[in-house]
Amino acid sequence: MIIVPLGVASATPTAVRHLPSVALWREGDVHLFDCGENTQMRMLQAGLKRSKIENIFISHFDVDHYSGLIGLLSTLQLQRRDRTLNIIGPKGIKEYVEWNISFAKVDLNYDLNFVEVEEDFESQRVVDEDEYYVEARPLNHSKFCMGFRFQEKDKPGKVDAEKAEALGITEDAQYKALKAGEDIELSDGKIIKSYDIVGHPRPGDSFAYISDTKYCPNAVKLAMNTNILYHEATFSESLADKAVETGHSTSGDAARVATEAQTKLLVIGHFSARYTNPFVLLREARAKFFPAWLATELRPIYTNPSQEKGIVQQKVYIKEIDEKSDSKSPRKKSYDKGSGSGKRFIKRRGSSDRGDDRRGSNRRGSSSRRDDSGGERRKRRPERQSKERDYNRDYNKDYNNDNQGSSRPPKHITPRTPFDNFDRF
Repeated sequence: MIIVPLGVASATPTAVRHLPSVALWREGDVHLFDCGENTQMRMLQAGLKRSKIENIFISHFDVDHYSGLIGLLSTLQLQRRDRTLNIIGPKGIKEYVEWNISFAKVDLNYDLNFVEVEEDFESQRVVDEDEYYVEARPLNHSKFCMGFRFQEKDKPGKVDAEKAEALGITEDAQYKALKAGEDIELSDGKIIKSYDIVGHPRPGDSFAYISDTKYCPNAVKLAMNTNILYHEATFSESLADKAVETGHSTSGDAARVATEAQTKLLVIGHFSARYTNPFVLLREARAKFFPAWLATELRPIYTNPSQEKGIVQQKVYIKEIDEKSDSKSPRKKSYDKGSGSGKRFIKRRGSSDRGDDRRGSNRRGSSSRRDDSGGERRKRRPERQSKERDYNRDYNKDYNNDNQGSSRPPKHITPRTPFDNFDRF
């Protein structure tokens, strides 16, 4: 299995984070967990084919978790999809999709199979195929919300080919029966027990998707012994009260679930827009559980890197704006040159005046500059320092206006506008 985070933002997108969605690739098929705005574009950028989607799981009806669904369904129609698509979500998902499709007068040429889950359920297999199943459990959010566990069924053990040949087993049907756990009878009447030829079953890989929730036991049950646990970490520990109030988890809550569930790898996502540097969340998670990773959009996470690496190849890379490396920015260049001393600014702005003074002094043979007491120098120095202070103050004021009050160069953070300065999560 390959896990690809498509959107790791919470509630509102930023310039470099998109609304929640995670793709699971398995044996050529794609399974989507939540479908926030722009999910289909992120799939293209990640190198995932939208035509390969088999299941779409919607955790709950917060708009950021399903706002990309109708656009994706319309695109699949334009691509002439002809296979049934499964949509799993809370009760009401069928009404929502069918109303929007009808309103847009889109005539789908493929079937939709809806699996709607009632609020009062305890646990349910919402998908059950020959090789895998998906289990859903309710979480503890401000509204009805589900978490999911994608579990591969145990794979048959390997057949001891040499032993089988020695016993006279040659037919494919016999091998298949043995791998299925059935005993077979040879032509001479000899009974061959499956456990004599076939090794122990190999456990399948597993993935848990825990969306918006406070800490709850069901999250631990879904994540028990998983290969990869994707858990929301909207807030840091310093905002634990805010997390409880809004029905979300802190990075410490995610680590607690990972520890109790004994998962192999914790991946945290669903970051509040207030965290322009999510490594503060990663640091808190790793203090309680290791290994823990940050969910990075479009970057694949492998259950078996030796076999899966290179299957999903990212098509687009987003680079955050960093003015420090922008040599073409005249304002930034001036800031770098003047950060050590304002003297260089004075040199550019008032060089002609000072040059005239110096030339005049030389022509006059100014005795004050040769005065051993340095009196003239002491008289002029406060004036020069005052000019430097005035210029730097004016420059920094102008620079800070462009950088929302910061007195330092901008860090490697998500660009934000003045309209983003409000309390959000």
